Amino acid sequence: MMLLDTSGLFCLFHTREPFHREALQAYEAAGLRFTHEFVLAELVALAHSRGAPRRAVLKFVNDLSASPEVELVWIDEALHHRPMALLAARLDKTYSLCDAVSFVLMRDRGIDQALTTDRHFAQEGFQKLLG
Repeated sequence: MMLLDTSGLFCLFHTREPFHREALQAYEAAGLRFTHEFVLAELVALAHSRGAPRRAVLKFVNDLSASPEVELVWIDEALHHRPMALLAARLDKTYSLCDAVSFVLMRDRGIDQALTTDRHFAQEGFQKLLG
C-alpha cells in the first residue's frame, strides 16, 4: 500500500512533469493506494498555480475520488488533533498540515511508501518513490 501525495499525483496528472513515467509505473505497481482530502485540495491549488487546465485537474480529482482503486480518507475532528500535535513537536521542520496528516495516517496503517517528490517524507522516515 502506498500514500498518494500531492506532488506525486501532479506528476501522474501532468505528462510533462519530469517524474511522470516513474509516477505512472509506481501507481500501476501498487496494489493498494490511499490519499486524503487535504491532498486533493492541495493538488487543485498546485495545478492552478502551475497553469494546468482547471477542467482537466478537476476531472482528474473527481475520477481519483470515485476510483475503487483508491481509498479516500476524510479528516474529522479527532484525526485533526494528531497532525497538529505532530507539527507542534517538529517546530524545526517546515511540514505542512497536509504532510502531517499523511504522516499520521501512514503510521496508523504501517505504510512506509509515498508517491511523492517531497523531501519531508524522507525527513520523517518514509520512502519517497519519486526524485
